[in-house]
Amino acid sequence: MSRLFPLAGLLRLRQIQQDQAASDLSAANARARESTTRQRQARIALGVTSTEVTSTAVLYAIAAARASSRSMLAELQAVDSQNRSRLEQAETAFATARARSIGLEKLEARHDHTVVSEELAAEQAALDEVASTGWFRNKGEVTP
Repeated sequence: MSRLFPLAGLLRLRQIQQDQAASDLSAANARARESTTRQRQARIALGVTSTEVTSTAVLYAIAAARASSRSMLAELQAVDSQNRSRLEQAETAFATARARSIGLEKLEARHDHTVVSEELAAEQAALDEVASTGWFRNKGEVTP
């Protein structure tokens, strides 16, 4: 292709922005999965704790452990909520970046198609000119 797409620089910028948004989305997904896993593991750990009370000291220890665990679960839920919010923001940012790229990609495809069509038309015109002009081998003259 002889002519470059005039918005190639902008398209490249949009693709870089899209790649960055995809990276951010991937990181947000990883954080969300990690916080969900930590929360699930904490709930499992709480489910297997012993509830056998043999003295008042053990009872106080169990009550303190449960209060601490509830506090930890509340923190994990808050972190999970923040991660879900960040994930939604990252999904929105990626969708926006992708939409910006798609429009320019379509323009580039249309430009490329136009350039190829023009090159083929020019080549066909040259071939038609050569075919319509006959050369005499002996005289080297052009016939009308």
